[in-house]
Amino acid sequence: MATETHTPKKTKKKLAIHWKILIGIGLGAAAGILLSRFIPYETWSPWIKWAGDMFLRALRMIVIPLVFTSIAMGVAGMGSSAALGRIAGKTIGYYVVTTLVAATIGLTLVNLVKPGVGAELNLTENVSTVGAVAGSAENVSFIDQIVHIVPANVFESGAKGDLLPIIFFAIIFGLFMNKVEKKHSDTLGGVLTAIYEVIMKITFAIIQLAPYGVFAIVATIVGKQAGDPAALWGMVKSLGVFVLVVWGGLLIQGGLILPLLVRVLGKQNPWKHMSKMSTALLTAFSTCSSGAALPINIRDSQEKCGVSQRIASFVLPLGSTINMNGTALYECVAAIFIAQAYGIELTLVQQIMIVFTALLAAIGTAGIPMAGMVMLAIVLGAVGLPLEGVGIVLAVEQFCDMPRTMINTYGDSCGAVIIAHSEGEQLTVND
Repeated sequence: MATETHTPKKTKKKLAIHWKILIGIGLGAAAGILLSRFIPYETWSPWIKWAGDMFLRALRMIVIPLVFTSIAMGVAGMGSSAALGRIAGKTIGYYVVTTLVAATIGLTLVNLVKPGVGAELNLTENVSTVGAVAGSAENVSFIDQIVHIVPANVFESGAKGDLLPIIFFAIIFGLFMNKVEKKHSDTLGGVLTAIYEVIMKITFAIIQLAPYGVFAIVATIVGKQAGDPAALWGMVKSLGVFVLVVWGGLLIQGGLILPLLVRVLGKQNPWKHMSKMSTALLTAFSTCSSGAALPINIRDSQEKCGVSQRIASFVLPLGSTINMNGTALYECVAAIFIAQAYGIELTLVQQIMIVFTALLAAIGTAGIPMAGMVMLAIVLGAVGLPLEGVGIVLAVEQFCDMPRTMINTYGDSCGAVIIAHSEGEQLTVND
């Protein structure tokens, strides 16, 4: 009797999510250009934009519960306030140093290339909204910003999406979880863990929709710029070198400085790390939101890189709020560019002041709408440059926002790996 032979079925290999997102970005850019050539932007954009808006809203929906549960569990898991103080010190130290390095790179490049010398000023955009928001931000003193970290109403802070007060409350909550009876602490830990696991499942489901959301976001962004070819060409002619300087600085920070830190301080292969974090980085690039990329950043840092929950849940949410490598670099380049365009000579002291103002503004404006432009307005005000200068770079804001947000997110993920290694954790980046 002949025996039947069963040939194993070939399993169809699925395309990795980061490739799908990359395809979504490419198709979105192509669609935005083509649609704007034949149909007015205002006519077609609402039919596509809604998908991108819903994707962003879905990601933002889970940020507050994710930040609270992850930080509270992470702090409780540290056991002692000494361990928390040690990790917090390393985290803040890393963020301050890398942000200062990024700002210094931007300052050096813009002084070498001088993109603002001879630049046309006829592309100035309306900055009244930015000015109004920046004015209110400048009226808040540094002491007021510190006081604001303590939430008067944690639910109000959550409703506003103000992460610093949520992080503060989560740290306090996690610390005092270890002060109550063990049965209560275990119950709270179980509840927080359950909520965290559910949020991560929701995150995974939302990520599967990322290629479609990214397609819609990129199509509307590109379509808006491509709808007026004459304005687009004028913008490129006047501000192209400025954009190249920003991108060049970000490339040095993200392609040299941060990978070097991962190699030297984290003892990990930086290119493997970058590959494993590609989904979070592409999400940050396409959405221009570190907060939107945060859930993916936390998930991939833990699952793909081996960073423990206690480190990832503390370092990454804090980083998405106060660590802005890319943004600080952009602010320095933009401020010097505006000074050059107006023919204003800045002293070395004023330029150093720009660097430190950009560092402080990165923390102080974290929860303010249009944070990048508000930061720039505050930096300009610190050295007496005209606020109207914001309008010069506003035309290319989107082209600079996408890469700088990606570098912000990448800097956070590098910090998580470095701090996890310093705490003796066994990472899986090199696997």
